[in-house]
Amino acid sequence: MKNKRIPRYQILRIYFSAIILHVLLVLPVFSILYLKNDPSILTAGKKSKEIVKEANNSAINNEKKQKGFTINIGTNNTETKEVNKRDDKRLDEINKLTFNTLLTSISFIFLLNLPFKIYFSRKRNNKIIAPWLLKFCRKLLLKIPVINSSIFLFSFIIIHAYMIIILQNRSNFADRISRDLYMSYLYISLFSSTLIVIFVYLWQKHRMNIRYLEHVFHPDELRVKIFKSKVGGIRNRLWISSALTTLLPLTVVIFYLTISLTSLKDFGTLSAEQTKIAFGQYYQGLVDIGILSPSGLNTSWYYINAFDNVLLLFGISAAIFVSLIYLAVFLRWTTNDIVLPVKELLYFMKRIGEGKMDGQAIVRTNDEIGELTAGYNQMTAELNNYISKISRLNEAYLRFVPREFIEELNRKDITQIELGDQVQREMTILFTDIRDFTELSEEMNPKENFDFINQYLGIMEPIISSNNGFIDKYIGDSIMALFRKGADDALLATLEMRRVLIDFNELRESEGKSPIEFGTGIHTGNMMLGIVGGYGRMDGTVISDAVNLASRLEGLSKYYGASVIISEDTLIKLSNPSTFNYRFLDIAKVKGKKQAVYIFELIDAEPEPSRSKKIETKPVFVKAAEYYRNQDFEAALDLFLEVQKIHPTDKAANLYIKRCQLIIKNGLPEDWNSTEIFNFK
Repeated sequence: MKNKRIPRYQILRIYFSAIILHVLLVLPVFSILYLKNDPSILTAGKKSKEIVKEANNSAINNEKKQKGFTINIGTNNTETKEVNKRDDKRLDEINKLTFNTLLTSISFIFLLNLPFKIYFSRKRNNKIIAPWLLKFCRKLLLKIPVINSSIFLFSFIIIHAYMIIILQNRSNFADRISRDLYMSYLYISLFSSTLIVIFVYLWQKHRMNIRYLEHVFHPDELRVKIFKSKVGGIRNRLWISSALTTLLPLTVVIFYLTISLTSLKDFGTLSAEQTKIAFGQYYQGLVDIGILSPSGLNTSWYYINAFDNVLLLFGISAAIFVSLIYLAVFLRWTTNDIVLPVKELLYFMKRIGEGKMDGQAIVRTNDEIGELTAGYNQMTAELNNYISKISRLNEAYLRFVPREFIEELNRKDITQIELGDQVQREMTILFTDIRDFTELSEEMNPKENFDFINQYLGIMEPIISSNNGFIDKYIGDSIMALFRKGADDALLATLEMRRVLIDFNELRESEGKSPIEFGTGIHTGNMMLGIVGGYGRMDGTVISDAVNLASRLEGLSKYYGASVIISEDTLIKLSNPSTFNYRFLDIAKVKGKKQAVYIFELIDAEPEPSRSKKIETKPVFVKAAEYYRNQDFEAALDLFLEVQKIHPTDKAANLYIKRCQLIIKNGLPEDWNSTEIFNFK
């Protein structure tokens, strides 16, 4: 499964093993038949001239007349040797043809399969594979078991066709015994060849299905290729396996039983006494029903002699040995072809249980297991698509309801949110708004308005996220962001937003468009985060007076000519306020607030050269504001004028100058307490 080792591609091992099995099947049987029908053995007991003469004058001469053979069994040793020599020569020709034909076929198979061997060798060693080699393997791999076994079958057809041609001409044989021996050899070889071809096909197909497929084809195209052929079944495979593992041993045993029998006909006509000995206690019963004649017997019935018993024992032992080999390999292939794909399928099912859906099971066969695997892959793909769709849907939801908002409500995902969920937290709120956006939007059509807003918000949103904040909502061109971890993050975010604004304006100016400016208000306080609405439509929101104050501070930024205004509550929450340049602005009472708040300007957010001049005049400005709060308006006026002289466009200083001049001219109002009241939003 995972990190599966790339196998070696076997060629010669399969075919040499098949040839060895062929020899194991043919050689013992043929040896038995040869011994059983050897003329020298058959005539060894006939020493007397009378027996030879009787044999020549009766049985042999009859055979000669009937079949045209010239048989001189036992006449002399020279003729017997000539017969044996002639038969051996014929067998040598067959053996030589068999060897040459099989060698040629194996050589051709080797050349045909060599590209596969090269492919797997290069793949195993992580070497580059030529396109032609990959194309060749992809085209022929699924067909190679049929091709290889067909080549092997063709070579056997040539061999047996030659043997049949020889059998057609009776003159090729010295006698009937030689021809019968040769014919028996043909039957044995046909039987063995059939088994060997099946053996080669199943071995090659087994290796292809279990070892090779996934290293050549992608799982998706493999399923299509496998099911192009007729859909098979495990039942058919088990039938084949049962036939080869059950009928094969029985067939071989029956074959050995057959060749171990000796016909009574070999004795010629038996006398009554000989017939009684041959049939024993069944003799009289067979005579009574007319099957046997009391005067003698000339029959093709069989009997088993001592030599036949030895041959039978040897033959059955050899049959069992060969059958065990077939049993071992076929059972192993059959079980592996079923068990290994099932194990692989279980492996991928286990991975799904672990939440890992990054792989597909290999469709190796077109049977029920292949269909199950294909169905599993389809189910996995559908499940993966469904989960992907749900994930995309959740991501889409998170664009409307931030993940951080859900986490604050102690929920794992948006599906767990219910109407009325709420939590109280202390957070820092950043509220920013583009100045004079109404006038700016009048210069654009609706599409241009949306394109501009999306471009602007698309630049600012990542900055807030990278500084541990999240956007609660967009209100037109305004941004309302929350910072959970500290007030420092809010200030750092707004400073980065100001730096990005410079680049954004340079781009707009290069396009012939006017630059933009935005103001920012920042406040820290307790707030309620929760889900409001009805069951048909819900929304996450923040309910707090702190939100309103942050919005009001953003509105004051334009009044005081400041880019960023922060509240005193935010200032005291900073981990190290001295890392920022800021100055006191005023004591303000905004609309909707009963209590006044101390507000400060974040000088670091100002563009140059205003930033440098405000840092330079900060001590004077702060001292002047202190005189102002202590009602020393003339001293305050002098200092504010000094600030104005250095920084004429300092709007906050100019506001204080007007206030001081007005109080000095008209006198101090009775309810004056240094707090500036604002009734606008």
